[in-house]
Amino acid sequence: MTHEVPLPPRTGLPTSEQRLHAALRYAGADAAAPPGAASRAHRAMITGLAALALHCFSAAPSLLDLERIDVLVPELDDSAHQGPRAPSPAVCAYTSAHLVRTRILPEPEEITGLPVAPVPRALADAVAGLAEAEGVRRLLVEAVRGGHCEPQPIVRELTRARLLGLPHVADAVDSLLAEGRALTEGCLYGMVFTHGLPDPCWNVELRVPGGPPVGAVDAYWPDHGVALEIDARTPRAGAEAAWDAYARKRETLEQLGVTVVHVTEAKLRDAPAQQAAVVRTALMTSCEREPAAYLTVLPR
Repeated sequence: MTHEVPLPPRTGLPTSEQRLHAALRYAGADAAAPPGAASRAHRAMITGLAALALHCFSAAPSLLDLERIDVLVPELDDSAHQGPRAPSPAVCAYTSAHLVRTRILPEPEEITGLPVAPVPRALADAVAGLAEAEGVRRLLVEAVRGGHCEPQPIVRELTRARLLGLPHVADAVDSLLAEGRALTEGCLYGMVFTHGLPDPCWNVELRVPGGPPVGAVDAYWPDHGVALEIDARTPRAGAEAAWDAYARKRETLEQLGVTVVHVTEAKLRDAPAQQAAVVRTALMTSCEREPAAYLTVLPR
């Protein structure tokens, strides 16, 4: 839910900082107050493309090139939004403040002393105003490639904003997930080689000889009967069915005597030594278990 009111024309060219402060003052926020000085219900924050520019996204326009500043404010809360205040005298005619109302106000991040929406929410608000597929794709991919956040919270915000039904957004999300997958696999390769683990069979399909396929895994040590799978689930449509399929595959592998190590993107990135220790323990204790059934290993 949005409300847009142009700021009145003034003489002179405003700086980016003046425009941001003016937009926050219009939204009823005190841009000079530290983020913890007021309750979340009474705060506004920069969002959309302006927020992404503050988060240093190269795919976002510069603050001076933006025709408007998006400001996130609580929805239908008169106490949280006291109405527009007088804009900065330096703001000129082509500048406008665009209020984006929300029932769920995230915790702002402080950038250059200003309250700024976190990347996933800023992306959702930016994508809502973009109709060009390549621009959406560049923003989403940079969010993951640039290390700003993981794919899951982005998809969660896009789902909450009901944007995944738009074809150009859905296509961009596919690119986002592919980028996230590639980066996570890179972390997995790095974990194996950095911590001296045996070289596994990478990205393979496992089958019972003469029987149906068991499923694909990200790494498999056939001599030890140990498989590793990355949990890269996102809150998209069909995620529950995908989880059910994963659970069935894991149960089948364990019935065949295969130990399945389950890791997440965050654990591979933030605690690779710990995850390497888990895998090493599974490999070292394989001799203490019943030998796993023989499985055919095929490229995925």
